[in-house]
Amino acid sequence: MREFLLDYVSQLQAVLAELDVERLKTLADKLHEARLEGRAVYVIGNGGSAATASHFTCDFVKGAHVPSVPRFRMVSLTDNVSMVTAVGNDYSYDRVFTEQLDGLIQSKDMLLAITASGNSPSILRAVELAKARGAYVVGLIGFGGGKLKAMCDLDITVSSTNYGPVEDLHLILDHILSQYLRRRAEGA
Repeated sequence: MREFLLDYVSQLQAVLAELDVERLKTLADKLHEARLEGRAVYVIGNGGSAATASHFTCDFVKGAHVPSVPRFRMVSLTDNVSMVTAVGNDYSYDRVFTEQLDGLIQSKDMLLAITASGNSPSILRAVELAKARGAYVVGLIGFGGGKLKAMCDLDITVSSTNYGPVEDLHLILDHILSQYLRRRAEGA
């Protein structure tokens, strides 16, 4: 166990060391602008990344809330289980996010796509729709970026191909960003 633990911690340290602070700052600025301008932020992900999308929404809408500053208009599209399963059953799982985004996303909104591989068809289709509508697309990606990396306006990508450290990093980014933006709002 000790050897496994040390190896895992080493992998986690490696993904943290890869973080580009300037890209992270740009993302924080874009999220702050979206908040102040009342633009919606839609968050998507599959599997563990779906749980992270839900966690992002909770931490931003509730955790980053400051009474004197507008609340984030953030929605996790993974949370409507009825819609996800209806679309997956009646059409195709590839459309679980596009069917929801189609009636929601507008120009200048933001789509935050969280994915370890960067190659999930449901994510890629949602990004295509968001881009076509003039939304700003952000990818939190592992595995070197996959197909998603080239489709994003901004990406934070790490090279690890181990789902564990990649998904850990995405949750760490949630906490860094939401707590930073709460502190920033308190100073506003």
